Amino acid sequence: MSSADRASGPKASLRGLALKSIAHGLSHQCELAVDPADHPESWRAPGACFITLRIDGRLRGCTGSLEATRPLVIDVVKNACRTAFDDPRFAPVTRDELPLLEVKVSVLSAPEPFPVESEADLLSRLRPGVDGLILLEDDQRATFLPAVWESLRNPSDFLDALREKAGLPPGYWSPTLRFERYTATDGG
Repeated sequence: MSSADRASGPKASLRGLALKSIAHGLSHQCELAVDPADHPESWRAPGACFITLRIDGRLRGCTGSLEATRPLVIDVVKNACRTAFDDPRFAPVTRDELPLLEVKVSVLSAPEPFPVESEADLLSRLRPGVDGLILLEDDQRATFLPAVWESLRNPSDFLDALREKAGLPPGYWSPTLRFERYTATDGG
């Protein structure tokens, strides 16, 4: 029995569903069809998630949703395919890579406004390892999941890298700069 087949059993996890979605995409060149009614109640509720793919500990893709606009089970299936096949930073996942994929599903809380008065205020109130952060400035937007704290432990480094990801210059600060924060739980 393949890892994708095990994902459909009674003890299925969101991680298993994401892997099954990727396997289906490789085999059928289309998204896995799911009926929310066939899944646990918590998966049927609106939910937002990010899917992170790694091979040998190296990032292989990471995309997701910041807002819960559809059932979590649908969000997982769609984001798994998007991460595997449409993350612009990587070539699409291949069939040979499938057994090597490490899949992580991060289920996000609703983002909340995080008003700050200054960069020092922001840095002093960030919770390393807990907060995911969204940076918004005009048309520019970027986010880091709480898991990014594993590689950027210092709040100042975390903010600098997030500014860079948003396409802002180093040290950029503006009174129109806005932030939102959220938490994430492991989707198993």
